[in-house]
Amino acid sequence: MLLALLALILAMGATMALQRAFVPKYALDLAGGTTVTLSPVTQSGAAPSQESLDLAVNIIRERVNGTGLSDADVAKSGDNIVISVPGAGTEAVVKLIGTTAELRFRQVLAVAPANAMPGKLPTAPATPVPSGSPSPTGSAKPSSTAKPSSTAKPAPTGTPAGRALSSALTAPTPAPSASGSGKPAKPSGGATPQPTAPSGQPADPASEDPFAGVDFTGVDPAVVEQFKKLDCTKKDRGQGAQDDPNKQFVACSDDGAAKYVLEKAAVKGTEVSGASSGVDSTTGEWVVSVNFKSQGASQFSQITGQITSAPQPRNQLAMVLDGVVISAPVIEEPIPGGQARISGSFTQKTAGDLANQLKYGALPLKFQQSSIEEVSSTLGSDQLQGGLLAGGIGLILVVLYSLLYYRGLGLVAVASLAVASILTYQAVVLLGHNANFRLSLPHIIGLIVSIGITADSFIVYFERMRDEMKEGRRSLRVAVEVAWVRARRTILIADAVMFIAALVLYFLAVGGVAGFAFAMGLTTLIDIAVVFLFTKPFVAALAKLSFFAKGHRLSGLDAERMSREPSDVRTTVPQEG
Repeated sequence: MLLALLALILAMGATMALQRAFVPKYALDLAGGTTVTLSPVTQSGAAPSQESLDLAVNIIRERVNGTGLSDADVAKSGDNIVISVPGAGTEAVVKLIGTTAELRFRQVLAVAPANAMPGKLPTAPATPVPSGSPSPTGSAKPSSTAKPSSTAKPAPTGTPAGRALSSALTAPTPAPSASGSGKPAKPSGGATPQPTAPSGQPADPASEDPFAGVDFTGVDPAVVEQFKKLDCTKKDRGQGAQDDPNKQFVACSDDGAAKYVLEKAAVKGTEVSGASSGVDSTTGEWVVSVNFKSQGASQFSQITGQITSAPQPRNQLAMVLDGVVISAPVIEEPIPGGQARISGSFTQKTAGDLANQLKYGALPLKFQQSSIEEVSSTLGSDQLQGGLLAGGIGLILVVLYSLLYYRGLGLVAVASLAVASILTYQAVVLLGHNANFRLSLPHIIGLIVSIGITADSFIVYFERMRDEMKEGRRSLRVAVEVAWVRARRTILIADAVMFIAALVLYFLAVGGVAGFAFAMGLTTLIDIAVVFLFTKPFVAALAKLSFFAKGHRLSGLDAERMSREPSDVRTTVPQEG
């Protein structure tokens, strides 16, 4: 058992070293962060309903603190929503919580370069390729498990948001170029699209009309005018727009390389049943998998079947997120099954953020940031020092009491507390690095107090062992085993009650309370591991030493302490020779 515990500690330590994670992540009060106030914007200008605000609060809370571990806080303040996110910069927070995450799948009707304007020739490379269409060497092939009817040609020049693929496809993604900005790098080799004639040949560059050759058949004239005047070189490119799914729509690509005329939405974001991020086993790139509900799966299969025989670019299916085209792959055959994938130059974080936005739903309102503040951690640092000092004093007192009362056995108590502290620290660091678990001041105090659970466990065991020896019929080695059989049931029952309480509190509470419940449940599990893997085997090993087996007066198991009788009629406790 002791070897198993040692292996566990070494494994967790090695994981910390490999991930270069040695310090826990702290919550808003200890690490600072960002506080954003969102003000709702309605089309009519009227105040939003409380139902829509409550729904928005729940969705934003799930986005920023879906596991309940990050200690992010989301609350209503009148008609506004105040969000506090620890350890995050302003840009990251605004991008995560401010978007509506409204996903649409629309057929592409027309495409032009981003800067194409009436009376102005667009600047474009000599041999452009429409965004989302394949290059001569960029065709995608189904994997060995793919269905014959599930193929598409994704763009080899993915944007940071990526390309949409069938879940059966495994087309490789070009390596991204180096980027030091902290944002996902865009793959090299991309090209800006230019208008194409109906025959598929590039329009005459010398033409005075930048839209010559663009087929606007079936497009509303008002939409055509809007398309011609749209300038996608602007920074926001329409991000966060609430497009009407029942009308044709004009949108920019996410990388700002092209602008599109799109048909009415074939599949709405409300038909998404779930989303998750992961690594493609074939290409090694991060992807986001999107699953559709039954109606959405049927609609997706239908639209991919309808546009396969259409001319370029109308054989492309654009995926629009918050009014921006994040992908527009060519569809060659119907894609049944109700699954699609978004792939491209994702990082683990950007893929996870997008999956959370899609999984936790679309905001019912559009918001604008009325105030953004960076929160300092100065006060929290002072409180942390005071809390650690109080915790240290408490632990010292527990250690002194254990040594004075249990003498030699007190060393087992001290060692058990030390092992529990090591496991707790390692678990908190690893959870912070991999699950975004953040420690607030109440969490830290809770962890320190919860170490007392471990103290309760070995006290139950020690007292049961001493009771067995006080009977005067058992040696130390026998008492260790008999007492363990009886004590472990009491220990497990007590820990089970504590863990159930933590579990209920975790699922019913939100914010910091849920994080505190998680910390309490974590220390309860660690207590079980320490008592079973360390305390009991360590006591059994000490029972073989003559210092304890013969009842030395400093062992805590001497005859005087083990006697149930007054000193003048004391019976002798059997000791081992």
